[in-house]
Amino acid sequence: MAQSHTSIHEMLKDTPTLNESNSAIHSGTEPRLKHPNSLALNNISAPATPTNSLASPLGDSSFIKSGAAKIDTLKNWSISTYKCTRQIMLEKLGKSSRTIDSELEAQIEQLRDTQRKYLQILRLTRALSSHFHHVVQTNRMLSEAFSDLAQKSPELQEEFMYNSDTQRSLTKNGELLLNALNFFTSSINTLCNKTIEDTLITIRQYETARIEYDAYRMDLENAKPEPTSPTVSAESQKNYDKHKENYEKLRADITVKMQFLDENRIKVMHKQLVLLHNAVAAYFSGNAVALEGTLKQFNIKTPNSASGSWLEQ
Repeated sequence: MAQSHTSIHEMLKDTPTLNESNSAIHSGTEPRLKHPNSLALNNISAPATPTNSLASPLGDSSFIKSGAAKIDTLKNWSISTYKCTRQIMLEKLGKSSRTIDSELEAQIEQLRDTQRKYLQILRLTRALSSHFHHVVQTNRMLSEAFSDLAQKSPELQEEFMYNSDTQRSLTKNGELLLNALNFFTSSINTLCNKTIEDTLITIRQYETARIEYDAYRMDLENAKPEPTSPTVSAESQKNYDKHKENYEKLRADITVKMQFLDENRIKVMHKQLVLLHNAVAAYFSGNAVALEGTLKQFNIKTPNSASGSWLEQ
């Protein structure tokens, strides 16, 4: 026991002091490193992204110019719309004069009246073609019914065959008349809804140009030339000259277009009216040869012209 106590005391004497133990630990053993995250987090940053500071100045300037151009276009449109609306209201109230071309406006009104009357003819002809189509279908069914009864009724076979042949002939000639009617309606439709309408579109542009011209003419008349603001008067004169030139150009275009349209209209209607008269007269007079000759005269192709009539097959 004494030896054990002695050895313990000796061992305690041999141990270094607290300060010495700390220095021994730091000098004799590898120091513990702190967690690397504390230092790494301070140095790690998000990936660099391009910023607006690197954008091309040329791209920015083009974008700004494009936006400015759109704003100017919208501004000019708004001003023009306001002036035209004001001009229309003042004309209706009788407080503003309008440019009048009496001869041209009479021709325009006559053209619109002609289009309305031709459209009425087109509607009636389409109705006639639709009703006559049902008549031809009925003739075909009657021909088939008579032919079937002729085979099943020997005692009336001859009478049924006569009626079947008659209805078959009416069907054939009716189909020829239908081709003539369809050709007529197609030509009138093209004349009304394409040829005349194209001229009317130019007329509507001309009428809009006339309103713009009168609106800027009134602005020029109301603009008082002042020595202090000559720019306003020059701008009004510039706008007036621009719209006057556009108005006169469209007026000249309409005059030429209406002249050519009138010549074309007379040629088309002459041909179509002769076709309709000859085809209808030949059908209801029972002249099949004249009916076929009329279609050949006007180069009207029938659905069965290439392979022959369905009656021959």
